[in-house]
Amino acid sequence: MGSAATEEGTINSFPLCSPSARRRKNRAQVNRIIVQPSTKRIHHDAQYEDVGCEISEDLSECGLIIGIKQPKLQMILPDRAYAFFSHTHKAQKENMPLLDKILEERVSLFDYELIVGDDGKRSLAFGKFAGRAGLIDFLHGLGQRYLSLGYSTPFLSLGQSHMYPSLAAAKAAVIAVAEEIATFGLPSGICPIVFVFTGVGNVSQGVQEIFKLLLPHTFVDAEKLPEISQARNLSKQSQSTKRVFQLYGCVVTSRDMVSHKDPTRQFDKADYYAHPEHYAPVFHERIAPYASVIVNCMYWEKRFPPLLSMDQLQQLMETGCPLVGVCDITCDIGGSIEFVNKSTSIERPFFRYDPSNNSYHDDMEGAGVICLAVDILPTEFSKEASQHFGNILSKLVPSLASVKQPAELPSYLRRACIAHAGRLTPLYEYIPRMRNTTIDLAPTKTNPLPDKKYSTLVSLSGHLFDKFLINEALDIIETAGGSFHLVRCEVGQSMDDMSYSELEVGADDTATLDKIIDSLTSLANEHGGDHNARKQTELALKIGKVNECETDDTVDKGGPKVLILGAGRVCRPAAEFLASYPAICTYGVDDHNADQIHVIVASLYQKDAEETVDGIENTTATQLDVSDIGSLSDLVSQVEVVISLLPTSFHAAIARVCIELKKHMVTASYVDESMSNLSQAAKGAGVTILCEMGLDPGIDHLMSMKMIDEAHARKGKIKAFTSYCGGLPSPAAANNPLAYKFSWNPAGALRAGKNPAVYKFLGETIHVDGHNLFESAKRLRLPELPAFALEHLPNRNSLIYGELYGISKEASTIYRATLRYEANTDLDIEACGGYDDEMIARLSKLGCCRDKEIAAKTVKTIKFLGLHDETQIPKGCSSAFDVICQRMEQRMAYGHNEQDMVLLHHEVEVEYPDGQPTEKHQATLLEFGKVENGRSTTAMALTVGIPAAIGALLLLQNKVQTKGVIRPLQPEIYIPALEILESSGIKLIERVEI
Repeated sequence: MGSAATEEGTINSFPLCSPSARRRKNRAQVNRIIVQPSTKRIHHDAQYEDVGCEISEDLSECGLIIGIKQPKLQMILPDRAYAFFSHTHKAQKENMPLLDKILEERVSLFDYELIVGDDGKRSLAFGKFAGRAGLIDFLHGLGQRYLSLGYSTPFLSLGQSHMYPSLAAAKAAVIAVAEEIATFGLPSGICPIVFVFTGVGNVSQGVQEIFKLLLPHTFVDAEKLPEISQARNLSKQSQSTKRVFQLYGCVVTSRDMVSHKDPTRQFDKADYYAHPEHYAPVFHERIAPYASVIVNCMYWEKRFPPLLSMDQLQQLMETGCPLVGVCDITCDIGGSIEFVNKSTSIERPFFRYDPSNNSYHDDMEGAGVICLAVDILPTEFSKEASQHFGNILSKLVPSLASVKQPAELPSYLRRACIAHAGRLTPLYEYIPRMRNTTIDLAPTKTNPLPDKKYSTLVSLSGHLFDKFLINEALDIIETAGGSFHLVRCEVGQSMDDMSYSELEVGADDTATLDKIIDSLTSLANEHGGDHNARKQTELALKIGKVNECETDDTVDKGGPKVLILGAGRVCRPAAEFLASYPAICTYGVDDHNADQIHVIVASLYQKDAEETVDGIENTTATQLDVSDIGSLSDLVSQVEVVISLLPTSFHAAIARVCIELKKHMVTASYVDESMSNLSQAAKGAGVTILCEMGLDPGIDHLMSMKMIDEAHARKGKIKAFTSYCGGLPSPAAANNPLAYKFSWNPAGALRAGKNPAVYKFLGETIHVDGHNLFESAKRLRLPELPAFALEHLPNRNSLIYGELYGISKEASTIYRATLRYEANTDLDIEACGGYDDEMIARLSKLGCCRDKEIAAKTVKTIKFLGLHDETQIPKGCSSAFDVICQRMEQRMAYGHNEQDMVLLHHEVEVEYPDGQPTEKHQATLLEFGKVENGRSTTAMALTVGIPAAIGALLLLQNKVQTKGVIRPLQPEIYIPALEILESSGIKLIERVEI
């Protein structure tokens, strides 16, 4: 590091600044520069001495000390000015000791992250250099990976970034590769090669700068990716030996990665940043299946859905995804790319991840994808990066070195001054206010404002910190006589990103609280944006319901406790069942004065948990970020059983906490490899992790094992096992041409229709290609349901159930299927827009429909969805697929009083010895959604939530003795579980035919 004396003092400059920047010292009125010695810098000490700098470890004469990252606390000298990336302006808990030290030593602090130009972009950043170096390094490894797969490519001749003396030399090498591609092409067996770039910031711009040197290339929109993928399929079918002279690039943003869980809502960036829990990940469906390389350049936090999980990658690889590697320049370990679980070095930049067995390797040979995750990429172009940073910083040094009061600084530096002479500047006075009111994520009391009688939850999103609107909001609350606690705070990384704060605001009376709400609303309206003027929204506001506060220590009450993680639709039936026990279900209760179960519902946002338990006694709502293992552990330690209703990717981490604390756990999700690997640890801890305790999987296991075990007990042999399950609209609600409705985004269901399937029929293993799945549909008639016109489609891999149920060797037929209604042919064509002979003829001519009848049904659907309308493409729809999904969300949603339906049907054919007649055992579950006290509950939520709650109940009562990671296949589970289900109103119809 270095130092320079001015009339007011001295200045210390950081190691990435080049000596050439020092030559400006006269112009900058810097009289003396001291550089700390280092043998690792790209610019050695002698170069600094040549331009008049001093080399010394002693910085005691420095008035301004400039660095890159935070210094150690003991290195901070009193009464100095410092400039570096401090990461303190967001009140980050881990960096508050640094801020305290700065204030204690009367230091002035300037933060580079807050130096922003007129365009709202950060002035001092290394992102572009990271992007440039990262892609060059990855192309180097890509050549090696393709060679290991049997393909020689021009990428083999490219070295890593640090192997070139300059950025210009590295670019020249990339251009040479491009010339070879343009001349000799690429092997058709690996083409088309598609690079997907996430994000549009500095990192992505640096990556694209290198990619654009690879001529010829074409950038395509995300919706065009399936069309490009078709070329790969044609190439495989023709086994062409022709060379390909083309690369493809695709830039994707958050709107391509997630979709709103509410089918009536479109993607909204501000809403996504404020409430990411309302969005479901779709990157693995829309983008990843077509990518050869994913270059991850985007900003990500734990609260956002992951870009690509281990399970998703495994499924992609099983379906023939062309993904070769991931270049994770963001290097968020275990972050948006879940399987990137470690950083790599410049010397060894790659590892190989094999999703088939969740294994990591250091070589290029073998199955899986290669991953680059170097976290110091800018140092590979250290000369250029230093020059870039130094050139900008040297222009700021005179002001930083000579300032006596922040008011003397230009506005862009005044905003970057967090502290001056040991006191926070006015712009940053919110930091201690936020620190002093932050709520512990695992509170012992549900009321965060015991001194105020009334409270409400206030959600603020927008430019809270870069435009300092958070100060105005806090002033409004305190000036009116209210108080607040900070429940949650998420700050965007760049000035383009929205920040989000959630405050519990309290007052002594409703009039004061109303005044605060009105003032906050006025503030939001003032900064809410003018669409006509195209002004960006700076502040958005949401107000929760007002609660009359009472001290509540329900979490500390006696009796058994169950923690439910997640506050979605499934949660409420589970919470109601457990909190009402034993009043509504007396199974296993010998003492009618038995303690009631207390249920704690934890969600990422407090208000979601509160809405879920509203009106249910014996419940507590609390806020929890499950990625905060410390807070999760605190909460788990207070309960006996944990139910996780979160996405599958969270289960393993939660299970590890449960095992460590010796707490049982229940999920409704399939057992994946990450969970299976925890079985021995759970056994060792004496813990049961009961998975697949929902509907399908769940109730289907209970029904199946009861029928199979009863048959085996009578010496019977299972000849055939068939299982059908469907979540459908009720017959009355199946009032559209497709006889189907959505309470979620249709994209997943539409893509699932392309999944291949395998089952066994009369001893023969049948494989069904995903493209022919719907053609394999067969009609199903149930005696109990004569009015239902149903058909079924094979559901993925049925054979694994033969292993689970122990019938693989005896059953000649093992078949699991998804149910749906047959198309609604009774629907009046006029109600769908009228008959159209011309459109029917066109569909038949194009080969889209195999006969006129199907073409007529298709036209009816097109008319119903309005796909033939002369209307503008909806905003946010970037492909025909998006348009169809959007129209389905609008026109195939459940009406206010419409119900859904769950139908589960099993048939087991049993052959008995000694000439006994063969029997066909049938079991059917039929459940409809309910509306009680104005609140609707779907059949799907009931049949998933209640089984999960039953699993927790059995564990509380020590009815389950099997330890480890298990499914509900044992009699100790399925016998009582089926009895409790029936006593809860979920009944099975059973029948035996001979």
